[in-house]
Amino acid sequence: MTFSIVARSADGESWGVAVASKFLAVGNAVPAAVAGVGAIATQAAANVAYKGLALSHLDDGATASVALQRLLEEDDGRDHRQVGIVDSDGGAASHTGTACLEWAGSVIGDGYAIQGNILAGSEVVEAMEQAWHDVSDPGVTLARRLLAALTAGDEAGGDKRGKQSAALLVVKEGAGFMGMDDIAVDLRVDDHAEPCAELARLLDLNEFYLTASTDDEKVQLTDELEAETTLLVKALGFPDLVTWAGTRNYEMRVAEDGGWVDRKVLELLREEAAEVAES
Repeated sequence: MTFSIVARSADGESWGVAVASKFLAVGNAVPAAVAGVGAIATQAAANVAYKGLALSHLDDGATASVALQRLLEEDDGRDHRQVGIVDSDGGAASHTGTACLEWAGSVIGDGYAIQGNILAGSEVVEAMEQAWHDVSDPGVTLARRLLAALTAGDEAGGDKRGKQSAALLVVKEGAGFMGMDDIAVDLRVDDHAEPCAELARLLDLNEFYLTASTDDEKVQLTDELEAETTLLVKALGFPDLVTWAGTRNYEMRVAEDGGWVDRKVLELLREEAAEVAES
C-alpha cells in the first residue's frame, strides 16, 4: 500500500526519503534520515523500530546491506516487512518480505533504493527509477529529484487501492532553519485527494519561505522603487517593507536594511495591494 524512494544526493551531502500511500499520515511511520549517516523507509507491515535501529547500525559503520541483514535477523515478522536503506557512501539495500501483498518489489542502484507494495504493478517502481535517472542535473536539489521520482510512481498507478498521504524528508548538515539543525525539508500531506501534487505545492512554499534569494532574484530598491513599495505597504497597513515581509514569512526574501527585495515578493506585494484597492 506504499511506494517510496530512499536516496543520497550525487554530491554525497544530502540523504532523503519520498513516500506516498493509501494510508493516513504515511510520513509519521515510514521515513527517517540522519545527515552524514543515511536514510531508511520502513513499510508494508512497517516495523517503525527499524528506523532507529538501522540508523544506529549505519552510524556504527555498517553498510546499508549489513544494516538490513541485522534488522531482518532480529525480526520474526521479516516476511511481512518492506524496507529500503541508503548509507553514508550511497550504498543501497532493499527487502520485500514474501508475505507482502502484490504487487510488491524493489529496485536498487548507486545511491538509491526504490520499493513498493500493493502497487498497480512493477511499472510503478520502474517509472520511479527512470524519473530518478532523468533528473540528473547537478543543480537540481535532492528534494526535487525525490519528488520527481515519487510523482512518476504516482502517475504510473501508485498504490492500487488509491491515494491518501505523502511525505518528503531531506537532511543535510547545517541545512535546517537558520542553520540550527540538519533538516533541509520535512513536509507531510496526511490526508488529501492528490497527496503528491499537494506535496509539490508545499515544496514550492518551503523553498520560497525558507531559502534566501539568489543574486538573480534580487531587485535593488532605487529611490523610485522604494517610494512605490513604501506606498504599497502603507496602503496595506504596515510602516515599511521589512515589517510587511515579516508578516508574510518573506524574511529571507527582503534585505534587513531594505536595500533589495526579491522579484517574486515584489510581484506578490503589487498583487496584494491591487486586491485590497479593488475590494
